[in-house]
Amino acid sequence: MKTLRQNKKSESNVFLKELSTCSLETNTHLLKLLPSHDREKLFEAINYVIFSGGKRFRAFLTLQSAKLFDIPKERALQTASAIELIHAYSLVHDDLPSMDDDNMRRGKPTVHVKWDEATAILVGDCLQAFAYEILCRDITHPDTAIRIKLVKNLTVAAGFNGMVLGQIKDLEAEKASNKLGLEEILELQKLKTGALFKWSVESSCILAEANSTALCKYAEAIGLAFQIKDDLLDLEGSINDTGKSVGKDHKAGKATLVSLLGVDEAKKRTQQLCEEACDALNSFGGKANLLKAAARFTIERGF
Repeated sequence: MKTLRQNKKSESNVFLKELSTCSLETNTHLLKLLPSHDREKLFEAINYVIFSGGKRFRAFLTLQSAKLFDIPKERALQTASAIELIHAYSLVHDDLPSMDDDNMRRGKPTVHVKWDEATAILVGDCLQAFAYEILCRDITHPDTAIRIKLVKNLTVAAGFNGMVLGQIKDLEAEKASNKLGLEEILELQKLKTGALFKWSVESSCILAEANSTALCKYAEAIGLAFQIKDDLLDLEGSINDTGKSVGKDHKAGKATLVSLLGVDEAKKRTQQLCEEACDALNSFGGKANLLKAAARFTIERGF
């Protein structure tokens, strides 16, 4: 038992070190990509959003899945940066008073609080557009068809067949007289959270022109597990751990698997999803060990 605990601790330490390295590499790459401007409000706010912390977990998934196919680091950093910009834009808009109305994000005031709502909307718009601009650059891949596929698939993942559709379903569920059932919540969370997780690994398959079935199955499982864990943290966590207000989603009656199944069953579901995710990677052998560690981190994290 002691050896098992030691092995888990060792795996966790290796994973956290790699996650930190990924964060540093992605931030460095984003700094290279961002245009230099004087401290105009828009660019000051953009830098505030991009470099105000965050796990860079989606970038980690992108960079690690790229290693499975020996994709050049510079190309992988392009897609990793793009997915983090899309994620950042989604958070800025999600925090707005018309959406989740959050005042804190990653332990700091949200953009509309620090500046104003108009700035927050424009920052989100700019981050989204910049993500697509990055993917269109020759450095992402010399083949135009590959770059077009990356952009096309990301627009699907982020748009009205993906994250945005999930968000509107989430907002509508708060006001609905009839609570959502299991399948409806699963579909909502697959869209709202899972779609960007899926693109994070699918992008590497596109760059490598490889089959994406196994990695997409992995991403769909951890995407759902990640959202359930977020909902558990909203109920059980603290602002010191999460860097944002807690208990709001629960009080608002948001449609979650935690509210539907209860805490214990939701935790069991995250464990099942973690196992499903790891099993999906078995064909990659030891090369996928860090991605498996990421799946376990998803359900064990405290932030």
